[in-house]
Amino acid sequence: TGSGKSLCYQLSALHLPHLTLVVSPLLALMQDQLAFLAQKGIPAASIDSTQSREESAAVMNGVRSGQIKILMVSVERLNNERFRHFLKQVPISLLVVDEAHCISEWGHNFRPDYLKLPQYRHEFHIKQTLLLTATATPKVIEDMGSKFGINASDITLTGFYRSNLNLAVKGVTADQKISILSEWLSERVEQSGIVYVTLQQTAEQVADQLRSLNIPAQAYHAGMDNERRQLIQQRFMSGELGIIVATIAFGMGIDKSNIRFVAHYDLPKSIENYAQEIGRAGRDGLPSDCLVLANEDNLNVLENFIYGDTPELSAIDYILNDISQTLSKAGSKGAHQWEVVLNSLSNQSNIRPLSLKTLLVYLELFEVIKPVYSYFAEYKYKFLQPQDEVVSRFKGERQDFVNAIIESSDKARTWATVNFEALNQRYPSERSRALTALGYLDEHGMIELQTKQMTQVYEVTNPSFDQASLAASLFERFQSKEQSEINRIHQLVAFFASNHCLSRQLAGYFADSQLQTNC
Repeated sequence: TGSGKSLCYQLSALHLPHLTLVVSPLLALMQDQLAFLAQKGIPAASIDSTQSREESAAVMNGVRSGQIKILMVSVERLNNERFRHFLKQVPISLLVVDEAHCISEWGHNFRPDYLKLPQYRHEFHIKQTLLLTATATPKVIEDMGSKFGINASDITLTGFYRSNLNLAVKGVTADQKISILSEWLSERVEQSGIVYVTLQQTAEQVADQLRSLNIPAQAYHAGMDNERRQLIQQRFMSGELGIIVATIAFGMGIDKSNIRFVAHYDLPKSIENYAQEIGRAGRDGLPSDCLVLANEDNLNVLENFIYGDTPELSAIDYILNDISQTLSKAGSKGAHQWEVVLNSLSNQSNIRPLSLKTLLVYLELFEVIKPVYSYFAEYKYKFLQPQDEVVSRFKGERQDFVNAIIESSDKARTWATVNFEALNQRYPSERSRALTALGYLDEHGMIELQTKQMTQVYEVTNPSFDQASLAASLFERFQSKEQSEINRIHQLVAFFASNHCLSRQLAGYFADSQLQTNC
């Protein structure tokens, strides 16, 4: 953390002939990187959900023309059929995966969508990949390398130990926490720092209590509205606000060099989270203090987060049953295909969306299903210019095709819905051609295009799976993941309770053996 991962791709991007595509897990991370690149006059942009249609279109045009050298997107953006279609038309020199530990189910913050990145790399014909992370254990490093076919000789470890961070832990009872924290902060009120808590309501309570003790602190968490969060973050970055009491929603990509302290009011979620959170302190190289107020009071909260992510055996059975019923309805002549709309299947099966994504990835690893493509179930558009004028812009066969899209659409008062089946009967053509045409009309301001209900289509590669034994294997896999997450919490407790040098233990945990003596 703070040792220049971003520079590895920023500098490379300027010397590569084509686009550098950066996949990042968080919008805040991207915005921070883009602000830095803009200051340096480096043409970079992102495509994200906060942008207007015109802003996204301008970015796409900049990428097409080669003016934009770095494009940053979230991994979920690659589920978008229109976006993938766009990327296939653009030469890409380098795929960068930021926070690449998210690709490993043995790492913290495992994100199932990350598992599709090796497949996308082939789909977009990207020859080079760069994986970056500050928090990977030896097992995770090996897992990341194998998923992308990276040789052991191409793995670089820069070392983890940072001598300017003073790590401390203090065992306290719950009712001592605020008095010990306020006493510790009273010597640091002129400095910038972060106090981390587990729950949103704790952030508000602790900030209130500190203010009542004349320590100027402000809460920050994901439950606040976006505008307020951004304002607090800006005030903190500019130095106007000194102390933030935050959940882990705060800090990813926060590159403020003079954060002098990080305190943990509650135990962090894992050693990896702890490493990331203290890594935001002292990036200017000057001494900075990191304190953990440790007791076991919030262990059950951390454990309950984990238990809630493990689906019941009956819920897994529901999913497998859904696949079987879909196949039996299609009959022997039907294609072995299964369609998933994630949110509605999550509600029906009572499995959390992220856990359901993980389950689908496990079914891929068990070679039961294989993703074929995803599409939006619905494409709606309305004209921003008169219909006749739009059609008259095209000539010959292209005009016929645009006309066919319009005429075959299902029309309401303002919006029309594209009817791909009717279009194919009227004008046989690939679905991708219609998407290209609609994208063109949208980008050039002739129509406004809206998409909804993302549907993932899977091929069922093993239709004769044994439902009972498969459900048991999947449940076992989730239980093993659950146990590994629970062990991670116990490792954390053992780490803070031990008599050994914290810095040396931490370096060893992350495969850095350079620190041979205590700090």
